[in-house]
Amino acid sequence: SPEKSSNEGKKQHMIKVFIDGSQGTTGLRLKDRLMERNDIQIRSISEQERKSLPARAQKVAEADVAFLCLPDVASRELMETVSDTDTKIIDTSTAFRCDDRWAYGFPELGISFLEKIRNGSRISVPGCHASGSIAVIAPMVKMGLVSPNETLTITSLTGYSGGGKKMIAEYEGPHDREVDAPRIYALGQTHKHLPEIKKYTGLVSLPIFLPIVAPYYSGMLVTVGIENRDHLKLAEIRQGYREFFGPSSFISVAEEEENPSMLGSNTLSGKDSMRLFICGNLDRITVSAQFDNLGKGASGAALESMNIALGLDPTTGLSL
Repeated sequence: SPEKSSNEGKKQHMIKVFIDGSQGTTGLRLKDRLMERNDIQIRSISEQERKSLPARAQKVAEADVAFLCLPDVASRELMETVSDTDTKIIDTSTAFRCDDRWAYGFPELGISFLEKIRNGSRISVPGCHASGSIAVIAPMVKMGLVSPNETLTITSLTGYSGGGKKMIAEYEGPHDREVDAPRIYALGQTHKHLPEIKKYTGLVSLPIFLPIVAPYYSGMLVTVGIENRDHLKLAEIRQGYREFFGPSSFISVAEEEENPSMLGSNTLSGKDSMRLFICGNLDRITVSAQFDNLGKGASGAALESMNIALGLDPTTGLSL
């Protein structure tokens, strides 16, 4: 019948997606969000097969798009097995973020980043802290506000969901009273996001990084303070950031009248956009990136990259 033929046509156009690691925080969020779409068919895997490398590799090969939400070692192991497949693979781990053979899933950084995502089949999703740090620092370097040789200090506030299942359980279950206050971590200055921050900001040396986990579920605020050596007006600096990112649906720069007296780190929780705030005076300024560590810092960026790679509107299925 015409109705049956129409339904079969719809099925043929469904995008087949496999999520390897769908039990983790990012994987679960990706699955929930993809299930809301009518153009996606999620390919499942049994509990027994989930532990089998050949079975997982077969699922990846059968899909149009595969998301890898795995530890670095597991991602590398799987990629060795599926290296010849044409499936578009989007990896959310740290494993390939500094690998030039992979597209870096931050299209707002320039046309070369966008085209590599659009035309390639291997995409690495930026880290959450790295997303904010790069959005803040890369334009600074390009505008000459800071020298690439400077050692900057980054302060990054995040909700506890960024720590995965173990940290979520720590915060939401019985816990020590220190958990009820913000805590600085990665004090050895070896945080896994540092290499990609250096690579994609243009900095010569690694920055000093102060990540702070706070007792709320999701949201992030990344801030860098610098000396305003040329005594530029804040309006000029804001315009420089707008020119760097262009007419983006995902990244916007707040006007002076939009700058609040206080910046919240969970304001954009549940959103996939990022808001930049340039504050200060003619002597010293701060630039802050406000976004969701689970949105533009994780699943939102992954879905944006998938949309671009499939030739869809980048905002499809996303909340801005």
